[in-house]
Amino acid sequence: MPLSAEDAAALQAEMGKAGGFMGAGLRTSLGTPQVSRQSGTGALLSPEAYSSWKPPGVQGLDVSGWQTGVDWDAQFRQGARFAYVKATESTSYTNEQFSSQYSGSRNAGLIRGAYHFATPSTSSGADQARYFVSRGGGWSADGMTLPPLLDIEYNPYPTLGNTCYNMTASQMVSWIRDFSNTVVGLTGRKPAIYTTTDWWRTCTANNGGFSDHPLHLASYSTAPGTLPNGWGTYSIWQYSAQGPYEGDSNVWNGNYSQLKSFAYNRPLTAGEAAISAMTESMPLGAPTSSVVCGIRNGGCYQGFRSGEIFWSSATGAHSSRVGAIRSLFRSLGAENGSLGYPTSEEKCNLRDGGCYQMYQGGAIVWSPDTGANPSRYGPIRDAYSAAGFEDGVLGYPTGGETCGLRDGGCYQPFQKGEIHWSANTGAQVSRYGAIRSRWAANGYEAGVLGFPTSAETCGLKNSGCVQSYQNGQIHWTASTGAQMTRGGAIRSAWLSFDVENGILGYPSGSETCGLQDGGCYQSFQGGQIHWTAKTGALMTRNGAIRNAWAGSGYQGGVLGFPTGLETCGLKDGGCYQSFQGGQIHWSPASGANITRAGAIATYWAQSGWENGSLGYPTGIETCSTASACYQNFQKGTVEWTSSAGIRRR
Repeated sequence: MPLSAEDAAALQAEMGKAGGFMGAGLRTSLGTPQVSRQSGTGALLSPEAYSSWKPPGVQGLDVSGWQTGVDWDAQFRQGARFAYVKATESTSYTNEQFSSQYSGSRNAGLIRGAYHFATPSTSSGADQARYFVSRGGGWSADGMTLPPLLDIEYNPYPTLGNTCYNMTASQMVSWIRDFSNTVVGLTGRKPAIYTTTDWWRTCTANNGGFSDHPLHLASYSTAPGTLPNGWGTYSIWQYSAQGPYEGDSNVWNGNYSQLKSFAYNRPLTAGEAAISAMTESMPLGAPTSSVVCGIRNGGCYQGFRSGEIFWSSATGAHSSRVGAIRSLFRSLGAENGSLGYPTSEEKCNLRDGGCYQMYQGGAIVWSPDTGANPSRYGPIRDAYSAAGFEDGVLGYPTGGETCGLRDGGCYQPFQKGEIHWSANTGAQVSRYGAIRSRWAANGYEAGVLGFPTSAETCGLKNSGCVQSYQNGQIHWTASTGAQMTRGGAIRSAWLSFDVENGILGYPSGSETCGLQDGGCYQSFQGGQIHWTAKTGALMTRNGAIRNAWAGSGYQGGVLGFPTGLETCGLKDGGCYQSFQGGQIHWSPASGANITRAGAIATYWAQSGWENGSLGYPTGIETCSTASACYQNFQKGTVEWTSSAGIRRR
C-alpha cells in the first residue's frame, strides 16, 4: 500500500540516517548506532575486545554517511585492504560522503566497491538497481573494484512496516531477483548480497536460490556461524560494528590473491597471481595502479606508493623500491633496457652502507658516496667479482660501462680504479696509483702500451710492483717510481738480463729516442741500454767503463754506440767493452781507458792486447796535431805520426 504523504515525508527525512546496520558501525560524528546482531556460534565480545580483535584473513571495512573524514591512509596502515562504501538508498537518497569515501579508499590502496541499502517496499528492485548503478554502483574489471553489493536486512523505518517491509517471502525473493538481474544487465556482474542468517530465514523463507551470488554475512561474534540457505561459504564476513576499523569491520574469506581474483571476476594470470602474492605484505605501501600486463616478454607490473613490482615468467615477481637504484633502473629503460627485469629484491647492509639489486642483465650498486651505478653481466663484471666487488681493491662503481674504445674496447670506473676490456686482452683491473698514472700519461689504451693484459702484481724485488700491457710493462718501486718498458729491442735486452732481478734492476726512466743515427736509450738502476738499427740494443752498466764512455760524450763522442757487452775475466781481473769507434778497457791497476779505432789501437791489438808486451792502456790517445798522436800503456808508449807511422818507446 502506498505511503501517505505525511509518512513519505517522514521517511525521506530519516532515510540514510537511521538506515540499516551496514555502515552504521563505528561512527565519527553522528552518534552511537543501535547494534545487536549475533547469529554465529562463537562468543559475543565486549566492545573493548572488538576494538583490537581481528579474525584471520584479509581485513576490510564498510562505511556510510555516518563516517565523515575517514583517514584512509590510517586504515590501510592498520591493515585494511578493501572497503565497501554506501552509495544509495531506495531511489531518493545518495550518500553525500560517497565520492570522497570511494575515491579516498582507492587512493589509499584499498580495493573498494559500492553498496545500496534496499527498501523493497518503496520501489521495484529494477528501479533501485538503476538508481544505484547510475550513482556509483557500477563495476570495473580493473582489479581494484569489488562487485556491486545489495544490503538487504532489517527494516529500520517504522513507516515501512515490519522487519520484512510487510512483504511476503515470495515477494522479497522476487524483488531481490529483480534487483540482481538489473545489476547484471547494467554492469555484467552479479551483485554480492549483504544479510544475516536470521533475516534471510525470516524474510525469504530461507530461500536457497542465490548461492551463485557472493555472500557478505553479518555475524557479530568470534565465528561466522550458520550460513543462510544455499550458501556453502561466505565471501566476506562482517564481524564487528565496534572496531577495530571505522564503520563496520570485515574480513575476506581467503588471501589477497583470491580477493584480487574476486575483484577481477576471473582467475588471475600467472603475473597477476605472483604480484598479488607478493603484495600480501604490502612491502611497497598502497597500490597506485592496477596490474598491467603485456610488457616486454609478456611481463606485468603494478605501481605502489613506494615503488613497483615487476614480474616475468623467467624471473618471477620482484619489487623495485623508490630510491636511487630504481631511478637508475628507470633511466636505463626499466625492463626494456639492458638490465631487463629484476631478479632479486634490493639488499642493503653492504660496506659503507651500500645497497644493490640484481637484474637479468646485471646489477645496480649504490653507496652514499658513489650513488647508483650499473654493473652489467659480462667480462668487466666478472673481473669486478674476482676482485671482491665493493669489498675488494676497486670499491664501488662510480660510473657505467663505456665502450667504443680502441679495438672495440670498453671500460668502467670504480672508486679505486678502472676495469678495461678488449677482445684480445680480456678484462683487467687498473688500480689508481703510480702505475696507472704512468699508463694515463702515455695515453691509456690509445698510447704505446695498449690495453692491460694483467692485473697489477706486487711483492717483487725491493717491494716493487708491475703491470703488463699489450706492448710492454710498467714497473714501480719507491726509489724509481713508475717507469715503462715498451715492446722492442731495448725491452727485449732488459728481459734477457732477468729484468729487475738482473744486473740492471728496475727502469729508472722512460725509453728516449731521437739520438744520432735514429738511436734510442733507456736508463735502469744498474746502467743503460742503447739501441740503433746498426748496433742493436746493448747495455752499458754502471761502473768505470760506462763512466769513461760518459766522459767521452756517450754516443756523441769518439766511441759512438756500444757494439758489444762489457766482458770481464781478462788478465789481472780486467774488463772491456766495444763501441763503434773503439773500446774501453779497465783493470784495477790501470783504470778505464779508451782505445779508439786507428793505428795505435791496431798496433796494440797486434801486440796481444792486454796480454802482450804493452799491458793495459793507462791513458787515452792524445794528439798534438792531426798528424801526431800517442797513448800510454802499462809498459810503454805508442806514438804515431803521419810521416813515420807507429813506433814504441
